[in-house]
Amino acid sequence: MTMTKEKFTYIPQGVCSKRFDFELEGDVITNVTITGGCPGNLLGISRIIKGKTVKEVVDAFQGVHCGAKPTSCPDQIAAALTKHFQSN
Repeated sequence: MTMTKEKFTYIPQGVCSKRFDFELEGDVITNVTITGGCPGNLLGISRIIKGKTVKEVVDAFQGVHCGAKPTSCPDQIAAALTKHFQSN
């Protein structure tokens, strides 16, 4: 059985990052490129979530806030993954 490979882009809201580009095989994240934001932190996040399932990442990142903001880049990653899988 071959896993479905797909790519999608998400434009985050309320954070410094400008764009997330995801690559998935089934429900496993194979790559994410984040444009804008804090380069070191976001490169680290990109590496940490590679190979993880969507559920693992959503469970870990959903609800994380950045200072006084009601969201964060990790929270927006969770939102992107949730929105993508709810619409597919």
